[in-house]
Order: sequence, then structure tokens, then C-alpha cells
Amino acid sequence: MSTIQLFQNNDAIPFIEQVKQQRPLVHCITNDVVQNFTANVLLAIGASPAMVVAKQEVEDFVTIASSLLINIGTIDEHSANSMLLAAAKAEQTQTPWVLDPVAVGAALKYRTEIAKQLITFRPSVIRGNASEILALSGQQSSSKGPDGLDSTDSALNAAILLAQKYQTIVAITGEIDYVTDGQQIYSIAGGDIALTRVTGTGCSLSAMVAAFIATTSNRLTATATACFMMKKAGELANKQSGLGTFAMAIIDQLSLFKQNYQ
Repeated sequence: MSTIQLFQNNDAIPFIEQVKQQRPLVHCITNDVVQNFTANVLLAIGASPAMVVAKQEVEDFVTIASSLLINIGTIDEHSANSMLLAAAKAEQTQTPWVLDPVAVGAALKYRTEIAKQLITFRPSVIRGNASEILALSGQQSSSKGPDGLDSTDSALNAAILLAQKYQTIVAITGEIDYVTDGQQIYSIAGGDIALTRVTGTGCSLSAMVAAFIATTSNRLTATATACFMMKKAGELANKQSGLGTFAMAIIDQLSLFKQNYQ
């Protein structure tokens, strides 16, 4: 296995500045639960969100977007159709795109099959928890709905193989995040358990990844930057007033990131 490199603050700052300067337009086909939070997270980091989901529009919008996010969290027949059309167009136009394979696994065969179809359109990045990455790679995993029960360490080898097979970047997020292109590996420590207790942090992180990879050809480090930024925002966010305040404080910390974390 390749040497694991600890991701540092100085690695992240140039990518954070690029997003603020370039304001990438991120086309989000994401789950119904997190659309508002995701849009606010993207605005906080300096990106521009667009939630365009109609099958009649997604192909046209991919051609003008800076990047695309596909999150299968609340998938149905109509959204699956839009996702497949958008992913195919992104491959054709070479628009960078992120696949978030929410809750894939043996217990949910429909979404797992759609995720496997989507992956054939060569996502630039796959971002998921350890259980999702294990399931997507065909290995045994343990999950409770969208909540993974496997450790990121246990899924690291699966992530490397998945990255090599599809020539993509795989980000496994959890207690320790790992980001790999199949050769290099970044680890990102830190964060806060409260990040797992509010809705939308993982889904919004995938949207952040889409924003960061839109502004650079160095997609490995850009993806690690998004993971680093979310973990640090979670550490700095106010938890004393409860989880509702914490969720809003994440957006505050993302918007203030450079001045609070340099």
C-alpha cells in the first residue's frame, strides 16, 4: 500500500482561495432532505449552487455548469433518469462530477444498481462513508440506512482498488477521512462527532468536493481540501447551544474559514 500522507492546513488554502475567486457553478442533483443546507454550504465557501433536476433540463445545464454532483439519497424512477442523463452528458462534455452513493448495499438493490450504472460514466470523484465504498466495490459492508457501521480503515483497500479500476478519486469519510487516486493517499483527522448528528453534512461535503474540483486539475488535493475544510468547520462550530445552532454554525465557520483558520 502507498504511504499515507497527513493533509495539512497549508495544502488547503490555495484551493479555498480559488473557489472564492472563480465562484464555480455547481449543478446539484441531490436528495430532497438536504437541498437548502447544501445550497447554503456552497454559498458559504464562495461557490454558486443550482438545483436543476428535471430530465428535460439536466443535459443542457451540465453543458454550462462548472461541475456536477449526483447524490442518490432520495432516489426514485424520475430522479434516476435525470441522474443517468446528467452523468452521461458530463462524461461527454468532460465536466467534472462527483458521485455520492448514499446507502448503497445489498439491502437496497435498486439504488445499488443505479449507482453501478452511474459509475460507468466515470465520475471524477466518489465520496461516501466506509460502508458505501465497501458495498460499491462489491465487498461485504454493514450499515443502518445512510449511516455506515464500518471504519474508514477497513475500507481503505477497497477505496484504492475502486480508484484504480475506474481511474477516479475515492474519498472515504468518517472518524478519519482518506482520499486516494489509487496511488497517493491523504488522511484527514479531526472533526467532531456532532457532524454525524445533523442532517446534510456528508451530502453537503460532496457538493463542496464538486466545487473544489471545478477550479483545478489537481483533483486529489482539491478533494482532500473539501474534507479538511468540513472537519475544521465542525471543530470550530458552536456546540454549546445544541445541534440546531451547530448546523448553522457550520455554515458560519465555512464562510469565515480563512480568517479563523490560518
